[in-house]
Amino acid sequence: MAQSVGIKDVARAAGVSVGTVSNVINRPDSVASETRARVLSAIDRLGYVRSESARQLRAGRSRIMGLLVLDMGNPFFVDVARGAERAARDAGLGVMVCNSAQSPSEEADYLSLFAEQRVRGVLLTPSDASGRNIEAFRRNGIPFVLVDRVAVGTTECSVSVDDVAGGALAVRHLVDARHRSIAYVSGPPGLNQVRDRRTGALNALAEAGLGPGNLRELPTERLDVAAGRDAGARLLGLAERPTAVFCANDLLALGVLQAMYAAGVGVPGDLAIVGYDDIEFAAAAAVPLTSVRQPAMTMGALAAELLLEEIEAETAPTPHEHRRVVLQPELVVRHSSLAAR
Repeated sequence: MAQSVGIKDVARAAGVSVGTVSNVINRPDSVASETRARVLSAIDRLGYVRSESARQLRAGRSRIMGLLVLDMGNPFFVDVARGAERAARDAGLGVMVCNSAQSPSEEADYLSLFAEQRVRGVLLTPSDASGRNIEAFRRNGIPFVLVDRVAVGTTECSVSVDDVAGGALAVRHLVDARHRSIAYVSGPPGLNQVRDRRTGALNALAEAGLGPGNLRELPTERLDVAAGRDAGARLLGLAERPTAVFCANDLLALGVLQAMYAAGVGVPGDLAIVGYDDIEFAAAAAVPLTSVRQPAMTMGALAAELLLEEIEAETAPTPHEHRRVVLQPELVVRHSSLAAR
């Protein structure tokens, strides 16, 4: 294995001191043009690459922002990451994206990694409902912003969507189409988003004079297509099948749609389906999916901007004030829910 080239090798090849090489790299204007050209020639000839990690250790700060999300297999979080990356890049920072896979233990491992790498800050969608991981990470003194979540008991900045309003939008739409028996494919009950969307659904039923018994909840362990197919199979097995389904995200909704298609159940004729997130695949499904849109890229960009504000405030004369930004969802109606009963 070839040995890596260090700054001492460059200094020896150029016939200068290590300090001069360092100045050429970090403060080139402080070095005479002839000497600078000689050092740069040696760098090019030897293939020297500066150790960014070593520079960060000396400075005690990184040029990396951490982003920890629930599921990078969900296009919603891909869009969140795109928005965050754009804002971070404009500030001269990179983004390290990690996937907790909705596991509190994996979340804890990645938060420890962020602390070890001395990242400048973290954007976090928590999977640990207890808040223990957040509390442990807070001791590192690394600023963080919550994304798509407002955790109970925290005062940090957050950017989220009003999921109670979103759940109400979905079910109000179904009630207006004369559906009175609705299933809610809900995902893991420990997630705030899942609970808030259910609360909104119940609120919409109450507005229409309907009780909670009109909402049949089908919980799933995960928020992916496979879990949606499983929920669809359970739905097909019900003695009294609901006429409409509201799903906690679009991946679940697409899985339910697949199960209905395989069983010969017509959508929306026999069963109306509404999803949540409005990912790109929602409009491209075999039956275009009605969905509650979340502004995912905007959410990521705003969260990154809040984190950058907090980072900059570390050297400001006035302390940073935490803010909670709540965005509003939007119902996008497509064919999957259009048939009235």
